Amino acid sequence: MRKLTYLIASTIDGFITGPDNTAPDFFLHEGDHAQPTRDEFPEIMPTQLRPLLGLEDAPNKHFDTVLQGRSTWEVGVRDGMTNAYQHLRNIVFSRTITESPDPTVEFVATDPLEHVRKLKQEDGMGIWLCGGGKLAATLRPEIDELFVKLHPVVAGAGIPLFDGEFGPEQFDLTDTQVFDSGVVHLTYAKR
Repeated sequence: MRKLTYLIASTIDGFITGPDNTAPDFFLHEGDHAQPTRDEFPEIMPTQLRPLLGLEDAPNKHFDTVLQGRSTWEVGVRDGMTNAYQHLRNIVFSRTITESPDPTVEFVATDPLEHVRKLKQEDGMGIWLCGGGKLAATLRPEIDELFVKLHPVVAGAGIPLFDGEFGPEQFDLTDTQVFDSGVVHLTYAKR
């Protein structure tokens, strides 16, 4: 069975972006954490950036599918990319966009949980949940692993890591990496 991993950058106070997904990017892109991230997860780098990072021929190591909510997908669209991850099967969950403006992006209007349960039964590599917070909250019952790139930033407000209802659930810490940049990579497995 395929594994669903929520791999996301977060502030110390638990936000993945600014309010309404419109804040400028405040995460650290340079520092001693950057290259290890690119080396371990080349597939999370947008297709257009891969040649600039020397990753144009890098194989996918963990994932062959990326899941996004509509708001997360629209961040790429604002930057002129209807499919930021052309090297992955790209699935966007949206109740409002029913037809894909890009033939390489699948739009799903049905229940995300049901769809992900089917995806997990297919053959293939892992599934990367890219964002956002509402989709993560909806898919929380199916998330097998959390990989949080914790940045030394306090945002004060924004879109939380999980934007849903209260319901504590425990995970086990399986790995940590601490970098001089202040970034900490935390890996958790569902208990």
